[in-house]
Amino acid sequence: MKEPHIGSRSFDPSAPADPDAGIFGTSTSASESLVHLIPVPFEATTSYGRGTSLGPQAILRASHQPDLFDLECGRPYEVGIHLLTESSEIRALNKEALKAVEVAQGKGVNADSALTEVNLAGEKVNKYVRSLAKQTLDDGKLVGLIGGDHASPFGLIEELSLRHPGMGILHLDAHHDLRESYDGFTWSHASIMFNVMTQLDGVQKLVQVGIRDFCEEEKAMADESDGVIVAFYDQDIARSRFRGEPWGQLAQSIVDELPQEVYISFDVDGLDPKLCPNTGTPVPGGLDFNEAIFLLSLVQESGRRIIGFDLCEVAPGRDEWDANVGARLLYKLIAYMIQTSPQPHP
Repeated sequence: MKEPHIGSRSFDPSAPADPDAGIFGTSTSASESLVHLIPVPFEATTSYGRGTSLGPQAILRASHQPDLFDLECGRPYEVGIHLLTESSEIRALNKEALKAVEVAQGKGVNADSALTEVNLAGEKVNKYVRSLAKQTLDDGKLVGLIGGDHASPFGLIEELSLRHPGMGILHLDAHHDLRESYDGFTWSHASIMFNVMTQLDGVQKLVQVGIRDFCEEEKAMADESDGVIVAFYDQDIARSRFRGEPWGQLAQSIVDELPQEVYISFDVDGLDPKLCPNTGTPVPGGLDFNEAIFLLSLVQESGRRIIGFDLCEVAPGRDEWDANVGARLLYKLIAYMIQTSPQPHP
């Protein structure tokens, strides 16, 4: 079989990946690649387990393992997939912010100034992500983001909301993320959707799936939103299935709530924690891998357009399992985004 071409190079997807290769072993340049991935190694507001700032690099390493032919989508890699270089400034900012978190949470002498420092760090991350997203979208690329904690994608969502007013968000997560702040942190991973829904007028709808760990105020915000925020709670999904309702029917009811243009925000703890045991805030329950993939496939089959996505809270453990799952989930997110893009694709 003739080797496929990416840009000007031949690429054998069946061959072992070079250890120094780029994401999914393809090593395509930025100019050759339709899909650009923004890594955000920042986790200062993570409130339980640590390690998600290491997620982008762990996923990069794990991405060399999967075979790249997809039964459903064919050869997504042919359009070119490029992981942008991690920002040394963001990584340094993360290190300093983590020190400030310890002071703020310890309520030490400089607790207030430390809290301010962390919030300013969050603002800097948002500005960095939005600037890079704007530049990349202006270049005609499709954009996804790899966190980092779930606060990471605000800048990307902000930029997309200006370009696609009326967009909706499909949010897979164990948590609502609708807290006004958490531990005093305005740009907390627990506040990403509060910030999106209160600050970004271009977002028309938030559809949340797998929610199973939340406070009363968060539920009240969803309940009182006049249908702008629709939550499919994990317990309700489980009960419906126990009573005989098939997942296909439930998943279709979720997709039916979405507008035509959809951003997917995927916190990996939306999955069953057997698939992400090292994520920062694992919660029993959640979706199985194939259940999540089927839901995403329905978005693609519905004729809706996936305008971007994030994958956050992948934290590597002592083995490669979390990153392995994350890399395979990332490839499917990319594939569906390509399939729904108006640009040519394989």
